[in-house]
Amino acid sequence: MTLPIDPARLDPEDIGEKEAVLSMGHEEAIEHVREVFTDAGFGVPVEFSPSDLLNEKVDADRDPYYVLGACNPAVADRALDASNGQLGALFPCNVVVWEEEPGRQRVYHVSIMRIARLVGMAPDDEEMADIVAETGELVDAAFEEL
Repeated sequence: MTLPIDPARLDPEDIGEKEAVLSMGHEEAIEHVREVFTDAGFGVPVEFSPSDLLNEKVDADRDPYYVLGACNPAVADRALDASNGQLGALFPCNVVVWEEEPGRQRVYHVSIMRIARLVGMAPDDEEMADIVAETGELVDAAFEEL
């Protein structure tokens, strides 16, 4: 299978990649990220710990790793309409927190709205551009507060 895009040629901006490092414990970082994203206009309807699951199910011995599924309902509703429902396959917008070492947490996010356009799940039109811009502003505001 040939990929439709060359991942090596993507700029982090193309996929809305954001990263931050927090100097705090893992649980404290999760609470902080949840609070900051909520204050920026996101709800967090889905949360889970892949590390807990994998450590339990396959004895993976993974360091703490947590996913917060963030969602701005008004933007999500527009994105579903703009993509004929397809963008819902990527919902919610995940923000990941993993422990690089005790007291050092990495926070990571990519824009599902940008990725959906890159892979053809959402149109490359003005409405989708507005959605990408709005979600980008919300995420930028959250990362500025981290």
